[in-house]
Order: sequence, then structure tokens, then C-alpha cells
Amino acid sequence: MSDKNTLLVVDDEPRYVRLVQVNLETAGYDVETAHDGQKAVEHVANDQPDLILMDVMMPIMDGFTATERIREFSTVPIIILTAKGEERDRVRGLDAGADDYIVKPFSAQELLARVRAVLRRAERQTDHDFHQPIYVHHELQIDLARALVTSNGDEIALTATEYRLLQSLAASEGRVLTPEELLTAVWGPEYRDDKEILWVCLSRLRQKIEPDPKNPIHIVTRQGLGYLIPPTSENGTG
Repeated sequence: MSDKNTLLVVDDEPRYVRLVQVNLETAGYDVETAHDGQKAVEHVANDQPDLILMDVMMPIMDGFTATERIREFSTVPIIILTAKGEERDRVRGLDAGADDYIVKPFSAQELLARVRAVLRRAERQTDHDFHQPIYVHHELQIDLARALVTSNGDEIALTATEYRLLQSLAASEGRVLTPEELLTAVWGPEYRDDKEILWVCLSRLRQKIEPDPKNPIHIVTRQGLGYLIPPTSENGTG
């Protein structure tokens, strides 16, 4: 059994797929391919890869819809491939559940850097910065040993990036973290100015963990400063 990461490249342009495949295989990854969104969904359902590179514009099912479908049953990391200058596509892709995006055309170096960064975040999902095995904030619980998040006992499915973001905030409970601090901690130093990706991910995370996302109690905004998880008495800091 191979210990290499398996990547799924989803694009309807065969020459482009081949180019990306060669670059990834040269870097030591196993690569599988699909040529439309529907095939990608079926592939993930049957044989989950470690990461997906998902093009946006494809026949049968586009990349946005495929990402949404995959997110119904899987937290596999997804990088959306968008056309140059299409900011709406980036936001829509992140909102659909993608972990990152890369803008076409891109170099092999940029592609590999993004892939490594997203895989690194996924691998760090089980790491933690806490001394206690279970973190509690009101009805929300994070089981650090199992990387399991629950609310009132019900499991919440988070992507690796969403989990890492929640984990970073929880590890600094009561302290305001600036956008730059969060971007560096969760995505890496090369992302420290990419506030758009943070805003979308925070919004998605709040939709999942907050009883009322419009009036959050777990992740609170301090206007002009950043974000924090307010201290609670049950954690001994109230």
C-alpha cells in the first residue's frame, strides 16, 4: 500500500490535466483524474483521495456544484481552480466548501506550494495546542484526541481548515487574534494578507457551530481588531 498522498485532478481539458498530473507526479504524488464534476463526486464517494484540485467550468456538473455535493459527505481538502481575475468565482468556491483556490494560469511552483500548504493543514488537524483533552465552550465541545467537534452531543462535520481555525481561536480563548495572526497560523505566512479567504471560512464555520450565526457566541468579532472566543466560567477564566 502506497504511503504517498493521492490527489484527484478534475478538469475537462485533457492537455491541461496531463500537464498538472506530470508536475504532481514528479513531486512524488499519486494522481487520479476525472473530467467532470459528476465523475469527481462518484470518485470521492468510492475511493476518497487526500486532496482534490477542482476546475470550475466543466460539463455535466460544474466545480461549484461538485464541491457542494462532496461536502455533503466528505471533508476531503479541495482547491478550486479559477480563471484569472474572477473574484466572484473564488468567493463562490470558498463558500461552497473549498479550502483554498488557485488562479489560472499558475506555475508548477505555485501549484505545488498550494498543495503542500493544504495537505499540511489537513495533517495538522489532529495536532493541538491544549493541555486538556476536551475543550468546552457553552454547548460546543472539541475532542482534541479525536479531532471531533460536537454541539449538544451532535457531531459537526468540519473541513481541516475550519477545524484548524476553530482550534487556533480556542487555544487563545479570551485573546483577540488579528486577521494576520489567524491567516499565518491556519493557512501559513504566505497567506497573511488574504483576508477574503479568512472571511469566507469564518462565515462558513459560524454557520456550522453557532446557535444563531447572526449573533455569534463562540466566535466574536472585535471591530477593527480581530476575532476571539470569549472566556467562559466553565473553563476557569470567566
